[in-house]
Amino acid sequence: YFRVQAHGVENIPAEGPVLIISNHSGQLPIDGLLIGYALASREKDARIPRAMIERFFPTVPWLGNLLNEVGAVLGDPVNCAKMLANDEAVIVFPEGIRGSGKLYHDRYQLKRFGNGFMHLAMKYKAPIVPVGVVGCEETIPAIANIKPLAKALGIPYAPVAMPVVLPAKVHLNFGAPMYFDDLEIPEEQVTERVEKVKAEISRLIDKGLSERKRLF
Repeated sequence: YFRVQAHGVENIPAEGPVLIISNHSGQLPIDGLLIGYALASREKDARIPRAMIERFFPTVPWLGNLLNEVGAVLGDPVNCAKMLANDEAVIVFPEGIRGSGKLYHDRYQLKRFGNGFMHLAMKYKAPIVPVGVVGCEETIPAIANIKPLAKALGIPYAPVAMPVVLPAKVHLNFGAPMYFDDLEIPEEQVTERVEKVKAEISRLIDKGLSERKRLF
């Protein structure tokens, strides 16, 4: 449906703990499903990754069941730590809700990254593979967020968007693994490392945008 083109998926190590860090968009976690499928279906050393998802998504009946069936887990540091300790590949979206619920006029503009994933990568000596996703911004483009409605319903956002998932063509660009030592450093230096990962994801997004010939 999305005619996905995945480049560099072989950059994900065949074994051992690894964090797959990506930009996030599209109102629904379609990007996580596509990244996971790209890794699970690669010709050599296929792996089935686990995805960290926002607490809101499992509360959506059909979506919650689907995400559970494909191995997604709540985006909690304890869950992520257990999976890394078990040598699993874990997909993390540091933008969280800030990314998935962004409006169309903010497309491909990275929101703030938290530092949690970097602390875990350092503690468990897990390489970070950055991913730039292009196309999911156009699958469910939102033009507004009705905040009073979202608050009344107890959900993170209530987008004004088309009630269909558009067949935008998706490009996935996987970067080279990034390694960080586990030395004790000030939080400011941890943030600097996070910014390096963020900059690489931004570069991969630009690469995908330059490769894209059309939206659909």
